[in-house]
Amino acid sequence: MKIHIPNSAFLGNIDPFLRNFGTSNPDTLEITANKQWISIHPMVIAMIAALGLSLKPKQVHCETMEARSKHYLKRMGLFDFLKIDSGIEITEHESAGRFIPLKQITNSEKLTEFITEVVPLLHLSPKHTEPIRYILSELMRNVFEHAVSKIGVIMCAQYYKKSNTIRIGIIDRGVGILNTISALHKAKTDLEAIRLALTPGITGTTKRIGGTDYNAGAGLFFIKSIATVNKDFFVIYSGNGMYKLLKADNKKSVRLHADPFKDKHSKGENFPYWQGTAVGIDINLDSTEEFSLLLDLIRKSYSKAVKEQRKAYYKAKFI
Repeated sequence: MKIHIPNSAFLGNIDPFLRNFGTSNPDTLEITANKQWISIHPMVIAMIAALGLSLKPKQVHCETMEARSKHYLKRMGLFDFLKIDSGIEITEHESAGRFIPLKQITNSEKLTEFITEVVPLLHLSPKHTEPIRYILSELMRNVFEHAVSKIGVIMCAQYYKKSNTIRIGIIDRGVGILNTISALHKAKTDLEAIRLALTPGITGTTKRIGGTDYNAGAGLFFIKSIATVNKDFFVIYSGNGMYKLLKADNKKSVRLHADPFKDKHSKGENFPYWQGTAVGIDINLDSTEEFSLLLDLIRKSYSKAVKEQRKAYYKAKFI
């Protein structure tokens, strides 16, 4: 496998990075990077870490990087995950440095512990902490319920002062969304499966629209809706498919669509194959609404969407 770290790879311009991911020779991982500088999303770092976990250190080859780039990757814990020598020594920042270095969570019990202990490292106000806790909990819970990922979840996050934004990357190497969704719903491609996974009321645990008392098929829809309301980026990549929610026009009022393809977005189904699921999300802290009001708005949209889907389903069934 080959992965190149460009000078810039955030969610808005992540497509070239994903398309350049080389999937051949899965027994080795070759990492190269821009010679001048790098500025990349936590999703990128978590993807590299997840790839390296399946290999031995001698199977990972990382070219010499510039000190500044290497310093950042060291700080985020990438070299420790890959078990390779970075060649530099750095003074570790205080843990409350407004970033969460790479973490591996392997079960739901550790997830609760992680949410309790790690989220405070971001030093956020309560109104900002709540949506971050919710997003992390929902995305990771999805992995433990559906993904069958041998490495569990790999995640990291970073606060960017200039844009006042939290950027989060959450990765697994499980069975992928298509494998989960197609067992109960009609989906022939990875992109079709991603579309269904983002649709309210669709879950990989039952054919019933609206899900069950324990899994209502709401998590990914809620998370996409949080990004929609805040007018932020959201990316989900699984198999050969990638869906990216684009930033909405600030001058236009927000509308939450049940069908993710009706949102302002880009998508593709010819990306290099990613075994599992990779998710990236940005949350701008300037625009985050009071979380209780935000969830109330999303719940109302969810309930309306599920009722419309059930009506359409039974109408089609009996015509």
